[in-house]
Amino acid sequence: MTRKYTQITFTDSVKEAQVHYGARQAGKQVEAWDMDDESLSGAEQEFIAERDGFYLATVNEDGWPYVQFRGGPTGFLKVLDRSTLGYADFRGNRQYISVGNINATGRAALFLIDYPTRSRLKIWAQAEVRELTDGGELAEKLTAAGGEAVVERLLVFRIQACQFSEVKGIKAQLNVMKSIFCKRLHRIVGNAGNIIERFIPEFLKLTQE
Repeated sequence: MTRKYTQITFTDSVKEAQVHYGARQAGKQVEAWDMDDESLSGAEQEFIAERDGFYLATVNEDGWPYVQFRGGPTGFLKVLDRSTLGYADFRGNRQYISVGNINATGRAALFLIDYPTRSRLKIWAQAEVRELTDGGELAEKLTAAGGEAVVERLLVFRIQACQFSEVKGIKAQLNVMKSIFCKRLHRIVGNAGNIIERFIPEFLKLTQE
């Protein structure tokens, strides 16, 4: 069984680079892994539901890539089924680069990351832009995440391949962890959190040792 991930990413030029740098044998081992990487596992679905942002990469008709960060309420990127994702696209800077790229090529990649656990999920997908007026039940489901931002359209991703991994090279950013911890702390203890907050940096450093 050939993995869809390597079918998409291990092009002839990539294989040539692997040969040049002595990594082709390792590449063959990755190709031989017997696994379903065309649909999301339960753990991957939970990982997506816990995210409040991700990076979206698209490519235009001239072959130039474009990457942007999309954020929203936790869980705004919805798992519609094991092979389909979608979200309500809020009004941004009104340049519509990602939207135009998707309309032109229909391809996208999503990169979701959790810095504290050094975990990441990479997704390759066929993408489609849908107007709110054409969404029906889909529009209701994707806009249910709420928020005050203006929803302009729906984006749907049909997963072609995905890869979940934990990477030691990803730094567990202390400022991100501190922000999350402080928000939750103040919800629990109120103003007393200002006192406790002074000790958080040292605590976070200890957790990384």
